[in-house]
Amino acid sequence: MAMAFATFNLSPSLRFVSNNKGFFDSQLSNSFLSSHLFLGTSFSVPTLSFSTILQTSCRPHINASPCSSTSFRCFAQKSPVDGLGSNGASESLVVLVIGGGGREHALCYALQRSPSCDAVFCAPGNAGISSSGNATCIPELDISDSSAVISFCRKWGVGLVVVGPEAPLVSGLANDLVKVGIPTFGPSAEAAALEGSKNFMKSICDKYGIPTAKYQTFSDASAAKQYIKEQGAPIVIKADGLAAGKGVIVAMTLEEAYEAVDSMLVEGIFGSAGCRVIVEEFLEGEEASFFALVDGENAIPLESAQDHKRVGDGDTGPNTGGMGAYSPAPVLTEELQSLVMESIILPTVKGMSAEGCKFVGVLYAGLMIEKKSGLPKLIEYNVRFGDPECQVLMIRLESDLAKVLLAACRGELKGVSLNWSPGSAMVVVMASQGYPGSYEKGTVIQSLEEAENVAPCVKIFHAGTALDLDGNFVATGGRVLGVTAKGRDLKEARDRAYDAVEEIKWPGGFYRWDIGWRALPQNEFARNA
Repeated sequence: MAMAFATFNLSPSLRFVSNNKGFFDSQLSNSFLSSHLFLGTSFSVPTLSFSTILQTSCRPHINASPCSSTSFRCFAQKSPVDGLGSNGASESLVVLVIGGGGREHALCYALQRSPSCDAVFCAPGNAGISSSGNATCIPELDISDSSAVISFCRKWGVGLVVVGPEAPLVSGLANDLVKVGIPTFGPSAEAAALEGSKNFMKSICDKYGIPTAKYQTFSDASAAKQYIKEQGAPIVIKADGLAAGKGVIVAMTLEEAYEAVDSMLVEGIFGSAGCRVIVEEFLEGEEASFFALVDGENAIPLESAQDHKRVGDGDTGPNTGGMGAYSPAPVLTEELQSLVMESIILPTVKGMSAEGCKFVGVLYAGLMIEKKSGLPKLIEYNVRFGDPECQVLMIRLESDLAKVLLAACRGELKGVSLNWSPGSAMVVVMASQGYPGSYEKGTVIQSLEEAENVAPCVKIFHAGTALDLDGNFVATGGRVLGVTAKGRDLKEARDRAYDAVEEIKWPGGFYRWDIGWRALPQNEFARNA
């Protein structure tokens, strides 16, 4: 059964937006949705007022075409996540997503489409998430204050918290939520050290035989430079801690490497995150991203993806958080994916359990498929969904995301498999001019609605937007939009994504023209010559 809601108002500050099941107060959902006793009625509670509720005989369903909008029609219910069975089919979830970027928008989009999810909150969220109707944004909730997050969850009956960014995880938000019994998809602070400390990650690799690049860790600049001199260039310098995606320098000369060491250990450009550096062997090959959902003991793979870190076409210029991605990644064959699970992911999961800090959440392995051996090596771990890889994964996911993430929290992933749409997906990131350096904020972005309608299967995920006084979207960050599209193959996905990009009017932005170049023939890029 489903509810279609004509109007309603909330006070003092919350405005709910629609998910596939309509609008409602999450505190009321269990009793109201289970009884279905109201038709065309009005009611009020101290902080909420609702009116003109119409009950239908059909539940909302995403039309069989993956590109169509949500529609209502009758169908036989079945679990969309293989291996979870039907015991939890009647379970309704209110989900809180922590974060406010493009990754979080993609998660809200997928959660909203989940049959088991009744409502999605996002804190703080952003203007694009709110305007899209994919979640109710709570900008006033301080996500760095665990007690405030716990109070919110209790007030609104939140049954699952999904933590997007790494910083709240490293600071222990998941610890605090789990301690009071709130299911949380995201690792403890101790397990999040896999991303929070590259030295910790490397030590796990050493101890449990996980293939990675040769390295040494230093806190003394002179010792680091001596090691660099012995190893030669090219070589990689990494800040040990979190540095907002900017703490990795691929030095092509000894001078560049020395400068990188001085900037971190002497000048302190990354603060405490750069008080130790990892000097790492330069690996030559093709990079790929591998994601797995982990419940502490078991892991299941997601689809493969590949991103583009460098800011310029042809993989030139400085590293960024990611300028685009596509899925699946041809470089990760089924054979390689099995090898990654067996040699990298599962040993990590078992090792973390043996160390007394079980990992629950998503493991994002940055891999290098080494040119000389053809085998995967671990470059780094992230303990959350990648951005922009999350966008192409979530637009392809056909399973009930809320249900599978809750299963991970409960240690019930064994035997679970996920369903994905056929074909490919691509995201092209639009960034503010000057990124990853300094950039102007507040530049106006127009024609986003037209861009989403320019071709089938296009979705624009907002990473850094706000609304100005005139109701225009304006850029507030470096990476601002993730223009995402699906297609029967990568070429069609690429054409649709770039058709949408070209429709957007944003003089203050830029993007790469060659997303997907490793997987497509060079003549596919002739349109941009």
